[in-house]
Amino acid sequence: MSAREEAVPVRPLIGITGRRYRLELLKGSDERYGDRCTDSYMSDFASRIAQGGGLPVHLSYDTDATDICQWLSGVVITGGQDVHPACWGGDTAVARDIDPRMDPMAHDVARDEYEIELVRAALERGIPVLGVCRGMQVLNVALGGTLIADLPSGSVSHLSAEAAPTDGTADHLVTFEQGSVAAGLFGEHALTNSWHHQAVDRCGAGLVVTGRTSDGVVESVELPGAPVLGVQWHPEWMKSTDPAMTWIVRAAAELLTARCGEEMQRMR
Repeated sequence: MSAREEAVPVRPLIGITGRRYRLELLKGSDERYGDRCTDSYMSDFASRIAQGGGLPVHLSYDTDATDICQWLSGVVITGGQDVHPACWGGDTAVARDIDPRMDPMAHDVARDEYEIELVRAALERGIPVLGVCRGMQVLNVALGGTLIADLPSGSVSHLSAEAAPTDGTADHLVTFEQGSVAAGLFGEHALTNSWHHQAVDRCGAGLVVTGRTSDGVVESVELPGAPVLGVQWHPEWMKSTDPAMTWIVRAAAELLTARCGEEMQRMR
């Protein structure tokens, strides 16, 4: 075996999405450039991906989704504000006329469009996708699914008052479908955290529900035959190690290894 053909440990590049807002929203920022924007990312994603052996990469809205997928081996669509109802056929009257650069929780059409395009580009190339909270809803919408606009109060607390990180409360127990990827990662049940008021309604093309809480709210979805997992909770903010984070790194590493193998075959 030549030096070129020797197996070299590889760490997969995993893209992480975020949000954009004006610097003036940051406490202590200089007012001279307060109207400029900053891109913000939850560093817990990057930390856990790095700990798992991956190379986290933060993706701005300006990073062309199709082009970057030529380099990425995994994608994480993260949490945040509601997906604009126009993206999934919901009631647009609930959308506030607020600049998302001035309110990070306002609907952000630019973010919606970018993440939907990124999901579709990743799926087209067979790149593993992990959708987290809003990210699971984006995954569903990207495939033509719909959302529940506002969950009614009930026996399970989905919009928790607990601070992150937390492993959740006793009522938020998720039950997984036997034989699913989620069941393979978590077992039959898992106690998780929860910070959402919207949820998956009708699944998009090919998606199947693999986890629910006792009130029937969808907590995990998958795309059979593809490395795709959506979870409604926040694995990056679980106190315990969450298998969803190790799953995305492992799935991305498997894809990268396969790509490297194909490249070596072409060079022979």
